Amino acid sequence: MIDLTVAQIADIVGGTLADISPEAAAALRVTGTVEFDSRAVGPGGLFLALPGAHADGHDYAGAAAAAGAVAVLAARPVGVPAIVVPPEPRAGGGLAGVLEHDTDGSGAAVLAALSKLAKVVAAELVVGGLTIVGITGSSGKTSTKDLVAAVLEPLGEVVAPPGSFNNELGHPWTVLRATRSTDYLVLEMSARHPGNIAALADIATPSIGVVLNVGTAHLGEFGSREAIARTKSELPQSVPSSGVVILNVDDPAVAAMARVTDARVVRVSRFSHTDSGPSDVWADGVSLDELARPRFTLHAKDTRGPLEVDVQLGVSGDHQVANALCAGAVALQCGATVEQVAAALAQSGPVSRHRMHVTTRADGVTVIDDAYNANPDSMRAGLQALAWIAHGQGVDAAEKRRSWAVLGEMAELGEDSVAEHDRIGRLAVRLDVSRLVVVGTGRSMSAMHHGAVMEGSWDTEAANVPDAEAALALLRAELRPGDVVLVKASNAAGLGALADALAAGQGAAR
Repeated sequence: MIDLTVAQIADIVGGTLADISPEAAAALRVTGTVEFDSRAVGPGGLFLALPGAHADGHDYAGAAAAAGAVAVLAARPVGVPAIVVPPEPRAGGGLAGVLEHDTDGSGAAVLAALSKLAKVVAAELVVGGLTIVGITGSSGKTSTKDLVAAVLEPLGEVVAPPGSFNNELGHPWTVLRATRSTDYLVLEMSARHPGNIAALADIATPSIGVVLNVGTAHLGEFGSREAIARTKSELPQSVPSSGVVILNVDDPAVAAMARVTDARVVRVSRFSHTDSGPSDVWADGVSLDELARPRFTLHAKDTRGPLEVDVQLGVSGDHQVANALCAGAVALQCGATVEQVAAALAQSGPVSRHRMHVTTRADGVTVIDDAYNANPDSMRAGLQALAWIAHGQGVDAAEKRRSWAVLGEMAELGEDSVAEHDRIGRLAVRLDVSRLVVVGTGRSMSAMHHGAVMEGSWDTEAANVPDAEAALALLRAELRPGDVVLVKASNAAGLGALADALAAGQGAAR
């Protein structure tokens, strides 16, 4: 964060001082990072006191101060220097998981203050030359964020969130990681309700906005794909006329967003022409290697003339082509050469945990760890990558590897949940997956198992186990050398530990 005094921060967020005099607050400066975990606080830091599932951050203010925090942003006095903002009613339409334990409004007050601080800091840094890139979409945001950060690194200092810090806590927290030496701030923007993306964009307005796709993630919250599209379109509407909006026009709902922005539009596609017109950045000659890592030729229209370069991605999955094209388009808008883009994409493997990490163990078992998130679109992409790695193209039947799909629940699909899980079970059969392990109980998981059985009479090939521990026990008993295993589910299913165990060699092939 930029260097500010405690008094300046109090003025920005509209807070009052507690356990510190006005004179001391005017002299004491926050020179470190802003943290909501007291264990991460260092000298010169600012600690956020937030309520959680098992503890209230206010109770850890003393530990944060002992670790070097110069002040605490809190909803009540905490016995150490603090900026206090009064509790306020929790606003409707927030993102799940951040404020669900905020019973007294203290969390809402601290988050509102955090957003005010981030907005002021972002505006000052933009005046100093900071470029803000915002990315949204129903799937692929985190992978694309990692690729964008990689292609911008040759151009300057980049700040991007770890993992999926993309909501009303992670977003301003990431903004406040930027300093006066930061050239590019890459922000991932999520939503579970209309207005979420507009609110995030108001905190740090992107000069480059990227929309990847409109799928059915969080369909239970939005009610319809059209409502999801309207919410995703809040990003291109937020980009000023001086900025650039990059649209994946292979998705018609995204292509239509060209009509709602005043910014210049860059159209990205797998094709040189689409129904929305000629593409500005596109791919041809797409192929996959033995680990489903795409190769293709990237083409771009540019003021420097037509550009093209051969690209070999370091990440797996055919769906990564669109993500890489969008990342390349961002870098080209920032002045990168196509050669710089190609080199960065080749060197960028999986960064965020549990997102298409492909590991081959000493016993020849390949583990595809995509356990962090799942919706119907990303689940299909994961299964297609599994099928490719196991079967390849033109591989003799005797050389095909056994494939395992270990799948948990796709959360927040609402009334479509049963039907969507049934479709995924059937798709596993159609892709010739050898074994399906459905992890979890309830109607949706039963539907996935039932769909597979009905599609292929899979009485022995499909299993429904109650939890990750049972799934690991099954794999320990039945994995063979050379098998390929996909682990995928929404994060709430808790399959990340299972994927870690498999990649580490637990469940050794017999």
